[in-house]
Amino acid sequence: MLRLPKNINGLSKISKCFNNSIIKSSVHTVNGPLSFNLTSEQKELIETAKKFSREVIIPNAKKWDLNNEYPVEAHKKAHELGFFVAGVPTEYGGLGLSLLDCCLIGEELSYGCTGFSTSMLANELALGPVKLFASEELKKKYLGRNAAESVIAAYAVTEPGTGSNVAGITTKAVKDNDGNFILNGQKMWISNAGQCNWFFVLARTNLDPKAPASKAFTAFVVDRDTPGIIIGRKELNMGQRASDTRGVTFEDVKIPKENIVNAEGNGFKVAMGAFDFSRPIVACGAVGLAQRAFDEATKYSLERKAFGQEISKFQAIQFILADMAINIETARLIYYKAAWEFDQGRRNTYYASIAKCYASDVANKCAADAVQVFGGAGFNSEYPVEKLMRDAKIFHIYEGPEQWTKLFAMEITGNKQSPVDFNDECCQFLTKDSEVSSLVLDYPENFESLELTNVGLSWKVEIPTHYANATSI
Repeated sequence: MLRLPKNINGLSKISKCFNNSIIKSSVHTVNGPLSFNLTSEQKELIETAKKFSREVIIPNAKKWDLNNEYPVEAHKKAHELGFFVAGVPTEYGGLGLSLLDCCLIGEELSYGCTGFSTSMLANELALGPVKLFASEELKKKYLGRNAAESVIAAYAVTEPGTGSNVAGITTKAVKDNDGNFILNGQKMWISNAGQCNWFFVLARTNLDPKAPASKAFTAFVVDRDTPGIIIGRKELNMGQRASDTRGVTFEDVKIPKENIVNAEGNGFKVAMGAFDFSRPIVACGAVGLAQRAFDEATKYSLERKAFGQEISKFQAIQFILADMAINIETARLIYYKAAWEFDQGRRNTYYASIAKCYASDVANKCAADAVQVFGGAGFNSEYPVEKLMRDAKIFHIYEGPEQWTKLFAMEITGNKQSPVDFNDECCQFLTKDSEVSSLVLDYPENFESLELTNVGLSWKVEIPTHYANATSI
């Protein structure tokens, strides 16, 4: 392995551009020690969300699923309760809740239907970059609009040929003579695309193919009613059918220069930085689904009889239910930890990655185990657990696939065997190219980039020759 010496200027604080202009721009801080006791206000939030889930979502979830229906009226009711702007600061009309508070709400709504809650989570993903990194004018305009009206936003980054390889996106925004931008390209698998009021869009603005990802992209807010935006059909997905997933095409869409989020060229950092905020929210959704699977399986095991007794009395069933309970409790604790770290104003990338990855596994395992407890009935659409199993799979895919979040947590932010001595001020990865498995980290004060290439389970580090005093160990 190779470690970089502490005396190299600019290397001890990895990616100073993050610390100075982006990460510290707008963080909801909650002071005080960690407590496992929820406050009375948090308990009230949970009860309000639970009531809505039981009375509005659960009775209609099956219908939404069968009809591939986006529940417009239910979303309006949720917006009236403030669920869709829970994390928006009060100065822009939102509830101003912490990330942990938002996750507590998200778990309860996901208990009812993750198709429904995904729309809320996708909305938070789009609001996140604006809330964290945008100018005051953009915050007032777009966060305020979402709070004042029953509207939602969409995060448009993924493209037909680029999923986790965000650095490979081809949508381009070219500056015109007035300093505005003309957007052309196609996005795919965009949640809320057919229902949103505006998009968060990531596009390439530096057309030099050799430009590092950290300088090649710019983030924009784009109004949906802008001429040139073509919305595709609502996709019929395996699960979470109450969400609205579509392709979006941009043809000569004019974006005012004022709609840049943060600064030109900083788009990749902005888009990636929002995942620290959004991944705990995804994790809470997975936990909500897992809890529902456990409750349904437990209830059925107390009702179903075989060999003259309830199947809950069989040790084989008890082991299944016990494993479900253990996994749910631990998944809940790690998303609490990830959200709490964010609320303290600290970098939570490590915990957010673990929370998303682990909770996704738990959701899929619990859903499959619930089907097993139900037996043949679990395979039938008349019972709720087959839908849970279909809904669960996407947690392994969106917001970073399971395998990548594992590698990211292990190699970049927490593994003591990492060849680079990352400290608490370490930045999140700036780009990961799935074809060459490389990362590029900026060190603007000293040299343009540092390349790390994944070789098996270790990282080979390449630095300029004038830093040859780096020592190997």
